[in-house]
Amino acid sequence: MERILVVEDDFDIAEMLQTWLMEADYGVEVAQDGLRALDVFAAGRFDLVLLDLMLPKLDGFGVCEWIRARSDVPVVMLTALDGEEEQLRGYDLRIDDYVTKPFSMPVLLRKIAAILRRCSDREERRVLTYRDLTLDLDAYRAECDGRDLELTNREFECLRELIQNQGWVMTYQMLV
Repeated sequence: MERILVVEDDFDIAEMLQTWLMEADYGVEVAQDGLRALDVFAAGRFDLVLLDLMLPKLDGFGVCEWIRARSDVPVVMLTALDGEEEQLRGYDLRIDDYVTKPFSMPVLLRKIAAILRRCSDREERRVLTYRDLTLDLDAYRAECDGRDLELTNREFECLRELIQNQGWVMTYQMLV
């Protein structure tokens, strides 16, 4: 089942999106502010993110920048901001689509299906392994012996460098 992270602070819109998406057989997680979205994204694996721009605590542009630093997951901005400047900024952040409110739920579902179809044609998730350690570079997750590891970003990046450079001597300066 494909999983979608809905980042929307308006409770009614978030509930409507969740209902429609679940009826379309998607797994759905909802975050109602930007900082919560980062936590939810870091803790799970998502196939697509529906992202509002006007969010409390951290706006959608900040959330998108954070996600893009860690993943190529498709992002659809879903917002009331319809100005050219906001749309261009979104596309500069490598979003996949920009949908303005109000929107048609059936049309949005078709857009999501099209994006996910294109993404399923991509190669499988980028995963690095070393013995019992697995790093999922797309989801920014690490596990050892089947157990999730709680790592800081720096720890994750150090492990990535070490695994990608097996057999080579890595100095402290190279890792930081």
